[in-house]
Amino acid sequence: MSEATLRKRGALDATDDDVETVDASKLEQPRKHRPRPFFSKTLGSLVVSIILFLWLQTDFLQNLLGSRISTVKEWEVVPGGVVRQVDFSADIPKRDAIVKAFKHAWAAYERDAMGNDEYHPIEKKGSNLTEAGGIGYFIVDSIDTMQIMGLQEEYESARNWVANKQSFERDGNFNTFETTIRVLGGLLSAYHFSDDDPIFLERAQDLADRLLSAFDTPSGLPKPMVNLKMRTGVNDAGYASLVSTAEASTLQLELRYLSFLTDNDEYWHKAEKVMKVIKAARLPSGLAPIYMSADNGQFLISDIRLGSRSDSYYEYLLKQYIQTNRTESVYREMYEDAMQAIHKTLLLKGVKKHMTWTAELLPQHRPANQIDWQLQPKQDHLVCFLGGSLMLGATVTGARVRSVPIPPTASDLSIAGKRDWMTGSQLIETCMDTYDTPTGLAPEIAHFYVPDDGRERVGEQDWYIKGNESPDNPSYDARYILRPETVESLFIAFRLTGDIRYRDYGWKIFQAIEKYCRVETGGYASILDVSNAQSKLEDKMETFLMSETLKYLYLLFSDANVLPLNEYVFNTEAHPFPVFTPSIRTGFS
Repeated sequence: MSEATLRKRGALDATDDDVETVDASKLEQPRKHRPRPFFSKTLGSLVVSIILFLWLQTDFLQNLLGSRISTVKEWEVVPGGVVRQVDFSADIPKRDAIVKAFKHAWAAYERDAMGNDEYHPIEKKGSNLTEAGGIGYFIVDSIDTMQIMGLQEEYESARNWVANKQSFERDGNFNTFETTIRVLGGLLSAYHFSDDDPIFLERAQDLADRLLSAFDTPSGLPKPMVNLKMRTGVNDAGYASLVSTAEASTLQLELRYLSFLTDNDEYWHKAEKVMKVIKAARLPSGLAPIYMSADNGQFLISDIRLGSRSDSYYEYLLKQYIQTNRTESVYREMYEDAMQAIHKTLLLKGVKKHMTWTAELLPQHRPANQIDWQLQPKQDHLVCFLGGSLMLGATVTGARVRSVPIPPTASDLSIAGKRDWMTGSQLIETCMDTYDTPTGLAPEIAHFYVPDDGRERVGEQDWYIKGNESPDNPSYDARYILRPETVESLFIAFRLTGDIRYRDYGWKIFQAIEKYCRVETGGYASILDVSNAQSKLEDKMETFLMSETLKYLYLLFSDANVLPLNEYVFNTEAHPFPVFTPSIRTGFS
């Protein structure tokens, strides 16, 4: 959808004061989120088809919510502030502290678990994702961070393991999405930063050829798992055709870049077919439920949210447009359409501090096969990627000029661009507010107060951690597992504005990680309860600490000439790929 069409359809701007997307005072109490979509395997295929047909043919969500977007009355570069002199020079002491932390984590892993997919720093041991053995999750996810930081000794150790010990001849089921973003993405990025060391490209091709079997479905949507040795796709154990929307649509940057490097069009076409199917399945609301059917390529009646199983779908719409040097207009149109839908339906304001946050919609089965939608005032930490993504999108799809200055002015951005910029910067402030805890770390999931919800308002925050009343039994939501999404947005926001606040925010997060997650004998562990300064640790160091969290923090304090945003696009695991102009044209519109 073009920018002109968006304007004709009323894609106006959301302000800091008057986003009115849902009448939250009339909503029921939210229920516990279900990990599975709202449908039953026992429903007959005819009933399911009827429900889906009715749902797909009506603008149900928008009619239900009666949402609207208000006009921007005042545009700001950052909320409540004015950017002064822009200084992108490196903050060397802070940057070097990040490097020291990375070395502390890597040294422990190399000492105790070299070659294992995962690391447990408290027990000082590793583990693999399958009984068949590991494929280098931890090592490959870390390599390009070593290259970017200039850690030659660590890099040589990792490179030698890849060259001499890595094998994909594993008779086990590996997640298609995770293997692609972490291992394939890591190998491709390492290839680029190694000045084309052939071992990384050889390994990447070997892995990709095994992963292609996942796409052997009636629709072309990939199966969630692959047996790498047998080169066969594997269905979800609970529902044969179930496909996660985000997992299907977050393989494209990796496969396209590999196609560009090898001149093998098959990688490109497999990735592109997925996007063609998703575009054809578009719902009237413009939003994407978290599950699809690999049989018919249609969306299934399931949760609508911007967190797990959905987040990177929206992320990659923009990034596919950027990766291909803005030559593939279909991805711009899909991105603009999705951002309009988010603004119309999922944005709310807090009841105390009036912070901007994103809601979820859960399907409710009613008599006579009716489906109602219930808003859940819940935002995953995963959603915190969206702030930076919106600001970046504003300077790309929402720009009036090809090269937007830093920071931009109101005249540099279109109406939709100003809307997205303001929403993005506001969401970053909300995400930082969730770090206002006794540990200085954010919970995995924040719930938000809504009018007439019957809840006692504790403190001055708009949000709370649900079910976390007992210090001895913290809720799942209260964890911090070394997640990167907020620091990712801080890095992007700083590069686009030069506002020192974003570096200050990032340094506070890093200091909290050092204080509460660092294991003195080596490595970092997740914390079980961010609201308790005496919280116990969970014995796991996620690989995305190495590939994302510490990398984005390092880049936040580096000179802006290191991986400039107009030359690189980061995959969802923070593996940077260079922007290129493809020779293949998109086969759909």
